[in-house]
Amino acid sequence: MGEADPRAAGTPYDLVGGAAVVRRIVDRFYDLMDEDDAFRELRALHAPDLAPMRESLTGFLIGWLGGPRDWFARNPGKCVMSLHGAVAVTTDTARQWIEAMRRAITESNVEEALGAKMIDALERMALGMVRR
Repeated sequence: MGEADPRAAGTPYDLVGGAAVVRRIVDRFYDLMDEDDAFRELRALHAPDLAPMRESLTGFLIGWLGGPRDWFARNPGKCVMSLHGAVAVTTDTARQWIEAMRRAITESNVEEALGAKMIDALERMALGMVRR
């Protein structure tokens, strides 16, 4: 009996292609922060070692997209917004985050309509973190 196509179940997590694709998106996102000077200000908000952030964002996105909610179980009562409360997020760094995520999603070959919905929701989230 063959393995079922993970996109058949219907959650955004399934439709995006599961954990492997989410990991690819996150890895590309953080690689862009490290490699492209357009994201210099955003990169400066992060610790030198991005490995813990890669793990955390991967877990968050997996649960956020409707996959296993392990990140939420490990972080009871916390949300991405509250976890970033002490970070000096500006409109510029939020827009850098959005652009890096947009590129990461697009370069990870997420289906266009689903990718657009993800980017739209993530953009609202990122702009909601701006500290005026």
